[in-house]
Order: sequence, then C-alpha cells, then structure tokens
Amino acid sequence: MTNPKLTRIPSIRERVEDTLSAHRNELVSLLSRYVAQGKGMLQPHRLIDELENVSGGDKGKQMLSDGPFSEVLKATQEAIVLPPFVAIAVRPRPGVWEYVRVNVYELSVEQLSVSEYHRFKEELVDGQANDHFVLELDFEPFNATFPRPNRSSSIGNGVQFLNRHLSSVMFRNKDSLDPLLEFLRAHRYKGHVMMLSDRIESVSRLQSSLAKAEDHLTKLPPDTPYSQFEYVLQGMGFERGWGDTAQRVLEMMHLLSDILQAPDPSTLETFLGRIPMVFNVVILSPHGYFGQANVLGLPDTGGQIVYILDQVRALENEMLLRIKKQGLNVTPRILIVTRLIPDAKGTSCNQRLERISGTEYTHILRVPFRSEKGILRKWISRFDVWPYLETFAEDVASEITAELQGIPDLVIGNYSDGNLVASLLAYKMGVTQCNIAHALEKTKYPDSDIYWKKFEEKYHFSCQFTADIIAMNHADFIITSTYQEIAGTKNTVGQYESHTAFTLPGLYRVVHGIDVFDPKFNIVSPGADMEIYFPFTEKQKRLTALHSSIEKILYDPEQNEEHIGTLNDRSKPIIFSMARLDHVKNITGLVECYAKNKKLRELANLVVVAGYNDVKRSNDREEIAEIEKMHGLMKNYGLDGQFRWISAQMNRARNGELYRYIADTKGIFVQPAFYEAFGLTVVEAMTCGLPTFATCHGGPAEIIEDDVSGFHIDPYHPDQAAAHMADFFQRCKEEPDYWHKISDAGLQRIKERYTWKIYSERLMTLAGVYGFWKYVSKLERRETRRYLEMFYILKFRDLVRSVPPSIEEQQ
Repeated sequence: MTNPKLTRIPSIRERVEDTLSAHRNELVSLLSRYVAQGKGMLQPHRLIDELENVSGGDKGKQMLSDGPFSEVLKATQEAIVLPPFVAIAVRPRPGVWEYVRVNVYELSVEQLSVSEYHRFKEELVDGQANDHFVLELDFEPFNATFPRPNRSSSIGNGVQFLNRHLSSVMFRNKDSLDPLLEFLRAHRYKGHVMMLSDRIESVSRLQSSLAKAEDHLTKLPPDTPYSQFEYVLQGMGFERGWGDTAQRVLEMMHLLSDILQAPDPSTLETFLGRIPMVFNVVILSPHGYFGQANVLGLPDTGGQIVYILDQVRALENEMLLRIKKQGLNVTPRILIVTRLIPDAKGTSCNQRLERISGTEYTHILRVPFRSEKGILRKWISRFDVWPYLETFAEDVASEITAELQGIPDLVIGNYSDGNLVASLLAYKMGVTQCNIAHALEKTKYPDSDIYWKKFEEKYHFSCQFTADIIAMNHADFIITSTYQEIAGTKNTVGQYESHTAFTLPGLYRVVHGIDVFDPKFNIVSPGADMEIYFPFTEKQKRLTALHSSIEKILYDPEQNEEHIGTLNDRSKPIIFSMARLDHVKNITGLVECYAKNKKLRELANLVVVAGYNDVKRSNDREEIAEIEKMHGLMKNYGLDGQFRWISAQMNRARNGELYRYIADTKGIFVQPAFYEAFGLTVVEAMTCGLPTFATCHGGPAEIIEDDVSGFHIDPYHPDQAAAHMADFFQRCKEEPDYWHKISDAGLQRIKERYTWKIYSERLMTLAGVYGFWKYVSKLERRETRRYLEMFYILKFRDLVRSVPPSIEEQQ
C-alpha cells in the first residue's frame, strides 16, 4: 500500500486561475455580470445569485458550481467592482483572509496584500488616490513573537491556550519557574505580605519549604483553622493566602509542588485562579442612565445595565467565598463607575454613591461629565460622549483612589466608551484590564467604515471605531458571550473579526487591527437572575399578587402612555417581545411580519414591550423614527384587537412574572434583532420556560439549538419567520405536548450553560491567570501600549475635537 502524499492546499489566486483555464467562458460570463453592475460593492448573496445567470445554461452553472471556484465564491465576504477589475475578500475559515483581484478584460489574476485590497476599496469613495502615504495602523509586528493558536476552533479559549503555553515553557526550561517565584514573593495587599516572604529566595528553597510544610500539615486534622499553624508556616517563609484550613492549605501546596515538578495546564490554571489577587474591582459603564430602578427603557439604557447588576451580585458572592477559603480577613469592594446626571428624570442618577441591593460591598459611583463650561446636567447619546471621556477618566481616577484608599486590582470596561476609559485607567494605574464589548457598532451598520462620512454627523463612528481599536489592543483579556461575537460563523464575519482590517478613507487604514486568534479572547456566557427569572412551573415561587397588574397592562381597554392597542380574544396564545425601540432591535419588523401573515394573526395575539408610544416623550432620533413607523403599521394593517404595544417596563420582578404569564397562555418569546451580540432576553425567556424564536444573526444562534431548545429566525426573511411561528402554533394545536417539549429543552440548555455562578467563577480565574501573565510578560506588551499612546494623542484627540459639543453646552 502506497503512503498518501501530502499536498499543499492551493491559494485562492491559484484556484481562480485554475477555473479560468478550465471554464474560461463560464467564469468570464460570471465576472462580466459583476462588472456590468458598475462601480460598487457586492455582498455574498448578490455574488451567488449571479451564478444563476451564467451563460452556457445549466451545464455552465454546474461546471462552476462543482469546481474550485464555487468554494471561493461561497467563502467570499464582499467583492469590489471597479471596471474592469473585480477584487474579492475571501475568508476560507474564521479569522483567515485572502484577497484576489481579477482584470476581466485581460483575464489576469493577482494576489493582493491587505493594504493593497483596502487601497483599491478606497477608490469606491475617493476615486484613484495619488497619495501613497496613507496612515496605516499595523499591530502585527508587536505580536509577531506572541504565542497564539492557529486553529479556528481554538478562538475564544485564550486562557486554556495560555496555560498550555506557560506550562510547556516551565516544563522545558526550569529557569522559567523563577517568574512564578517572584510573582508569589511580590504579592501584597495594602502593604501586607501574602503567599511568600523574603525567606524563600530560590525555587529550590521553595521546594524544600513546601516539603516541610506538607509534612507538618498532613499530621493535622483537615479542618484545623489556619490561625493554629500560622506561625509555624511563617517560620518556613509562608504568609497568609494559602487557605483557611489545613486541608485547603495542603491542596494549594500540592498544586504548587506539582507545577514545580511537572507543570500541566489544568494544575497551573487551578493554582493561579486560587491565588488571592482580586479584592477591588472597578467596572466602567459611562453612558445612559445607570441605576437600579426606573431606568430600563430610557435612551441607551437596556441589557447592559441588567448584565452588570446581575454580574456584580454574583461576582461579590464569588469574591467573598474565595477570600474566606484563602484564609484572609479582607473586605472586597466593587465599584460600578458611571456618569452622574443632575437632571435625572426621576431616577437615582444624580446620586454620587448608591449601594447595589442584594450586596454588602458593591456600589454605583457616579462621576459627572464636565467641560470648560462646567458640569453637563442632561443625558447625551452614547454616540456623542467622546469629547468628555478623557476628563471623565481623570476625575474617575481621583474618585476611585479616594473611595478604595488605593488602586483597583481589576478594571472591567463595558461597551466602546467604558472600554476606552478602562484603557486610560489601566494605563495610568498599571492594573489588569478586561474588556466587554456587548455590541460593536461596526457590524450593526453595514459599510459604516468605508462610508463613515455618511454616518459621521449622526453617529461619529470615526471616534468610536478608533476607540474600539485602541481598547481592544490595550486590554489584557477580553470577555465575549459567544464565539460568534469574536469570529462569526462559517458564513458570517464576527464582530471583533470585522476589526481585523478595514479602512476609513481619508483618515487611516487598519492593516492588522485585532487578531481573533489572540489568546486574550475568552468566551464567558452570562445568565439570568434566578431570583427573578425562574420556570413558570415553580408554582410556589410565582408572584401571583402581580397578576392583576399584568392583566391590566395586557388587556385594559384604556389607551394611554403605558399601553395602546387591544386584544379581543384572550383565549389565544401570545407572541411576546421586549427590547429597546431602535432600528437594530427590529421590533417594528416583528410587528410588520405578524401583520402580513393572516394565519399567524388567527392563531395568536402579539404583545411588545418597547420604548415610548408617544414621540413627544422621546428625544432619541432613532426611537422617534421607530415610534412613527409603529403607529403607521397599526393603522395600515388594522391591528387593533390582535396587538398590544406596552411602553418600556422598569419593574424587573413584574417583567419576570410577565414572561411566566405569557408561558401560561402557551405563548412564545421572539427576539427579532438584525444583530444581537448575545441576547439576555433570550436567556431570561428560556429560563422562565418560554419557547423562544430568536435571530440567527449573533449570540442567540449559539444559545438556542435550532428545532431542539428553540428556533432560529432570519429577520432579513420576515415572511419565512412569520410562517415558522404559525407552523409552531398549528403543531401545538395538533400535538399539545410539543409546546412542553421545546419549553423543557430550553430550560435544560440554560441549566447547562448560562448561569451567573459559572460566569463569576470563570471571571475570577481569568483575572488570576492574566494577572500572572501580565506580570511575567510585561515587556512584550509595553511596545504596543506606547504605539497606542501615540495613536491616541495624534489621531484620536483630533477626531474627538470634530464632535460638536452637546446642545446643552451650545446654549
């Protein structure tokens, strides 16, 4: 038997050339059809659609469909047409890109570099540019020696890769254990030495001291308190932090002994995760109305607030548990830093300090935006905050230092503005930085990079995309809720991946922005607050006292600011949705697809909770347009009797019971967004046992196993989505157990993957591993940070000056 030959996979250029040789007529026909459409950009569906019109009939189409060019076409994310050229951006797999340009008149094919492709793309906007010296942003040289995985399946598992790398280095080279020793000796909290004292000056001394300590501890009862053997361990060079009992201290020492003898990834992760490193955490979320009551539904105020409030409650519990197990007498602090808004619209957003309910040591710390004219009193859009963030960061640094009586151990940014402020603080204070994007706007608004000038007056994306690139590259680690958020799917580009390379014509060109293979990326999915969101079947916990008020907002015939529209037939199940009222959330799209499907209207009622129902009450541009559209749909399709529009609801406890009340009607929850980074409402609905239909674009596609624990819908094909829902209700009529089958599968999915307990344990472990990595590799990131500092000062500050001051400042 002959050995199989290893062959090189042909490049994209070679595949196109092979197709030109084998199927010249058919390929020329296809490319000519692209060129005939004139100057412009073609999206994947347009490229595939044109295959149907290839000359040569079915045989010609079949030749191309079966050949190597078919795979190229399926992997193409966009084509730039500038006759006679067609340039394509091909993504063979997540995180990997190639660029090819074909001259259709001369039938020549050339491979393009990232820079060449984006320079060609810029001609769509600026015509043929004479300036060959465009500012290019390239982080690749700084990361060339930095370890990273190369398999797409490894993306988002950064800490596992890092532990493998660190343990293999330690195993190969015993000298590389010295940084671990130095790290343990340098450990202090408010001047108090922890873990190791100066008595242990070498790895060999550490190993012998561990052997003596282990020998002493094995003779003690496992539950012996640390205080009873503290002085014995101090004499050997061990300080507090190893554990609260003999058994826990022994476990930690065994872990360290194993690492010193034969390091392995899981042991290293467990050990680093248990080292007492995080006592003070600062979480940044500047925009919107950040409060605990009466804020949800206000402009720029939605899922991110809920996420952080649930996050900090779980995080405080995990910190307290770990501190106890570490044998320490330390009081942790968590500060959520946001903007203080003097004109607070009946919320607590004008209070400087507010304790989070359900916690002891977690507070909201509010710091105002200010300019040369003084403190800003009113809310401003998240798209308009950029001129105020640098001063805000300086003020925050002073406030948190005073509040904590020191610096934080971990800074967590949220969204573009919070991540930028986190970068400024982490740089100034030298602390570990974690970023959470929630949503990156570049993927929400197609072509918002190449045509940034069209969006600039309304959204100031030049500032936002620049801030995102700075913060991504400055962060020590990045948390995402899903894989898709980082690297998309086989056919769609991830949010972070879209920042790998792009151009803002006339400003700068990003050649290597962020690498999705970077081990800083980690998938840590959040959950729902189990006190508020629990299955509808748990009758003893149900908030039946709220049912009368729920029935009022659903069925009261009075038309007012809180609810409009009526439901005539209360026996029908309810299609339910709850989200902000903006274009991307697509609530009006759901209403329209329901309105157009006669069968669905016969089978179920529709209830949405979204925004205001009166344009006079909103000052958000996008929301006003959606309000007007919603009123038009109600009128044009005669929805009264089958549709209820409820204004945004602030009462979370009642919202939780509302999900369960909808489940009682054997209804469904629908999340119809054009793109959803994660989908917290999807988790909430499923946690309450409500069968869920959610967008296939973004996180919900990972949360829901299609046709098993829920259903995927495509908001770009609303008719199909409506038919899918109608089919579900019809099947439930014919098979009553089907509704329960989907409900139970959704609950099981949540239990296995999406809880805050799992989240908080993971976050604390990540903080330990990346804190250690930051310590041992500080030189390798310093060059990147200096480069970012220069880019911030020379480019970002200029862009910020172009953002007009708020209306309040102009008056």
